[in-house]
Amino acid sequence: MSYVLFGAFPYVAVVLLLLISIQRYRVNQFTISSLSSQFLESEKLFWGSVPFHLGILVLFFGHLIGFLIPREVQLFASSPLRLLVLELTGFVAALLFAVGLVLLIHRRLTSKRLREVTTFSDYLVYGLLLFQAATGLYIALFLRWGTAWYVQVAVPYLHSLFLFQPDVARISSVPVMVQAHILGAFTLFAVFSFTRLMHVLVVPIPYLWRRTQLVIWNRDRHAVRKVEG
Repeated sequence: MSYVLFGAFPYVAVVLLLLISIQRYRVNQFTISSLSSQFLESEKLFWGSVPFHLGILVLFFGHLIGFLIPREVQLFASSPLRLLVLELTGFVAALLFAVGLVLLIHRRLTSKRLREVTTFSDYLVYGLLLFQAATGLYIALFLRWGTAWYVQVAVPYLHSLFLFQPDVARISSVPVMVQAHILGAFTLFAVFSFTRLMHVLVVPIPYLWRRTQLVIWNRDRHAVRKVEG
């Protein structure tokens, strides 16, 4: 069972993510949008969306940096003070992520207009994200100094997956809650392409360097002002 969950399932999840994402983008690319609900309700959206996105960005890049440069992170965390700073930063980011997510779920459940446009996949994503938030906070509170053991245990396991030599034994020995957190992440990868999460792959980054849009007024402005007056 350990080999199925931690040796085979990660590859199934990644294959689903890649194949379905490519197919969906080619055939139904206009369904990739997150379908903004701001016009249906905006006040609660702000208070949920801001901490949610801020927290998830910090957590994502924190995990990514630990994966890409584990030795440097381990060296940086060798100082108790720096390790404490990293732990507090991660905990605050996880807390922001969890609070924002709960507010977004509450907004979705308490607004009749939002419930009308909410699909099963939306509830599935909310459930998986909530599971990740809960297990992540548990790890931060009761399995402390995750920055230190993450680069020593989880990162080598992830590297073994990239080498197509899954080190299942390494991850099978960690606490159950850590295993659940890892499986939750791979489950998110597996359902990613079937949900609105896919909109993160088409973030309009080109707008940052796109030339300024030129708007040309083809009517006589003075005549229009006279008519309006």
